[in-house]
Amino acid sequence: MPSYATPGVYIQEVSTGSKPISMVGTQTAAFIGVAPDKKANLNKAIACNNWTQFVREFASNAGGDDTHLSMAVFSFFNNGGTRCYIVNNPENETIMGDVAQRSGLCAFEAIDEIAMVAAPGYFDTVSHTALIDHCEKLKDRIAILDSPDEVANIDQLKTVASITSGTKKATEEKNNVGLRPKNTSYAAFYFPWLLIQAPLSRKKKIITAPPSGFMAGIYARTDANRGVHKAPANESVNGALGLSYVVTSGEQGELNTKGVNCIRSFPTTGIKVWGARTLDDGEWKYINVRRLFMMIEESISESTRWVVFEPNDETLWKSIVRDVSAFLTLIWRDGALQGSTPEQAFFVKCDGEINTQAVIDSGRLEIEIGIAPVKPAEFIVFKIGQWAGGTEVETEDSEAESE
Repeated sequence: MPSYATPGVYIQEVSTGSKPISMVGTQTAAFIGVAPDKKANLNKAIACNNWTQFVREFASNAGGDDTHLSMAVFSFFNNGGTRCYIVNNPENETIMGDVAQRSGLCAFEAIDEIAMVAAPGYFDTVSHTALIDHCEKLKDRIAILDSPDEVANIDQLKTVASITSGTKKATEEKNNVGLRPKNTSYAAFYFPWLLIQAPLSRKKKIITAPPSGFMAGIYARTDANRGVHKAPANESVNGALGLSYVVTSGEQGELNTKGVNCIRSFPTTGIKVWGARTLDDGEWKYINVRRLFMMIEESISESTRWVVFEPNDETLWKSIVRDVSAFLTLIWRDGALQGSTPEQAFFVKCDGEINTQAVIDSGRLEIEIGIAPVKPAEFIVFKIGQWAGGTEVETEDSEAESE
């Protein structure tokens, strides 16, 4: 207690106890691959904030030759990306790096701001599995996976969509291309590759580029313009001059149910991303739902570290409920949660019912949080029927109420 000797008015600044939860970023990407300058910054995670910086760090001695990595980074910035980390992986080596040396994918583990990871041009089962394992381990980022660069017909499309990971055949042919990755909500799979003008070449030649770089940029652009709760689909693909394979509606019907997100070309609107699914066929099948939950989980986790070692009593429980509820109310107001009121959109429970004396004695504090995310209106059904006065039209959303 301060001591007062002279009569008068004194002012004390007192903490209100409120500790607002800040929303973590979701727009930073990470790319691993072979750089145009194959000796530049080997196996170091280098941050790049624009295309010029990437060229300076990884292509200044390349002589104008592009790689899958440079195509992806160029497409990322061209589609709205603003910041990414690059690892120049040695040529002819796999991306499953060394934990002790922090090489390969392991170089990204200590960087919390990364929200999406890609290995442009790597479409073998081993690489896909490594990316998925990396994301499932950290649980704060999603893998953007590339399909094979050459698919000639519908039979090969069926091979892409087939679920073979984990089978004996997949184990024996683990380096085979064209196999759909294993089921997971921490990855999204895109097809086909796109035609672009080579960014480094002086001859302005047209080359095929992997979709992962485009999609990482579109994820970042959608997050900035609408929010992470908006599905990164029905979005224009900047810089794309064409597609390596033109997918028909019938072909996409088969691929979409298997978690293969197609990039389509439409006569009036151009090239669009026309899929928003993860590789999970259950409640986590939409990319925006998975990414929304990752953002919420990480935001709450990082902003409630002050709770550690605090007295585990009702005062602490009420503080947690207040802070988490305030954060989720902001998320609801942004349109990311369902319900006309906050009570319909989420609940936060932290009380003596779940924090029993046994739980307290074990040094734990338990909080229950329930969230109702919005899901994309993936299928719009028009019911058209004839009547005596003309045509009657009804519409209904078969998947969800809103974006």
